[in-house]
Amino acid sequence: MSDSHSSQNFETVAIHAGNTADPLTGAVVPPIYQVSTYKQDGVGGLRGGYEYSRSANPTRTALEENLAALEGGRRGLAFASGLAAEDCLLRTLLGPGDHVVIPNDAYGGTFRLFAKVVSRWGVEWSVADTSDPESVRAALTPRTKAVWVETPSNPLLGITDIEAVAQIAREAEAKLVVDNTFASPYLQQPLALGADVVVHSMTKYMGGHSDVVGGALVVNDAGLGEELAFHQNAMGAVAGPFDSWLVLRGIKTLAVRMDRHSENAERVVEMLTRHARVTKVLYPGLASHPGHEVAAKQMKSFGGMVSFQVEGGEEAAVAVCDRARLFTLGESLGGVESLIEHPGRMTHASVAGSALEVPADLVRLSVGIESADDLLADLQQALG
Repeated sequence: MSDSHSSQNFETVAIHAGNTADPLTGAVVPPIYQVSTYKQDGVGGLRGGYEYSRSANPTRTALEENLAALEGGRRGLAFASGLAAEDCLLRTLLGPGDHVVIPNDAYGGTFRLFAKVVSRWGVEWSVADTSDPESVRAALTPRTKAVWVETPSNPLLGITDIEAVAQIAREAEAKLVVDNTFASPYLQQPLALGADVVVHSMTKYMGGHSDVVGGALVVNDAGLGEELAFHQNAMGAVAGPFDSWLVLRGIKTLAVRMDRHSENAERVVEMLTRHARVTKVLYPGLASHPGHEVAAKQMKSFGGMVSFQVEGGEEAAVAVCDRARLFTLGESLGGVESLIEHPGRMTHASVAGSALEVPADLVRLSVGIESADDLLADLQQALG
């Protein structure tokens, strides 16, 4: 984070970091530099270091500076999607013969990347229950180069003690990677807890309006940041200028949105825990959640993601999704509108038959910022 923002509160940083007034016009919002190349003042005479927009673009630079400031890191990098960010990270950190520990509750796309793509490079992986630090320790091998964590996890809302796992990874000389998508930097800052890399799907809470796809990496180590930037340019899956601008706009309201997401989710959880057809509610804000104390220690509040299981099995869960009206049936999460999905058939279909397979009776909610009363009414009629 730049010194000019290091003493400021999150809400201020979200609005101002990277968002300097345009020097030509004084525009308070960074312009969309929809340009592929830049005039040079003589061979190698670059203005501001810009020569080609895959390598750097002023709108993307503004976003990357903002991302670094929000996570308390030294370097932020913006990509075309969350999986593009993950791909760049893995190809930077790993080579044939290396090993990675992944969580037993991970986003289906992340699992697919490891199982179907990374494994073809000769990289091996094993699964651990990252909510148990000793399970992570047991999964390490002498070839482990990275430990991958989601907290809260997708879709079972598991919680990992970042500080404890960071210590274990450090002792093994492995990098700790934390997917912070569900929490956002407003609720949780993994670098401050010892993580080496933070990953985001900016499509979700960072963008916040279901109108952009993007990914991010943030690191504290300047050397690693340079390596990632080299691979970002060499591989080319960068965030475009308009997408960067949309995420920058979304981030300005991140704090107020996350407060409302969390408040609404707590109302939803309260109703679900009392509903006769709901057999289990998964939410780290519940005192009964096994990771509640850790979540309360490392998160500002508990977020807008809620999962629950229903009596009647898979068909009953699918029927709940189909009957919802205000909750839109759709994949993704983190937008201002509420979404509902059946992970087993939708976002996590790729983990079927693996150690990461999710319960068939599971329903996942992305609780939006609508009126909580309206959301409760919709869920009640959907549950029947």
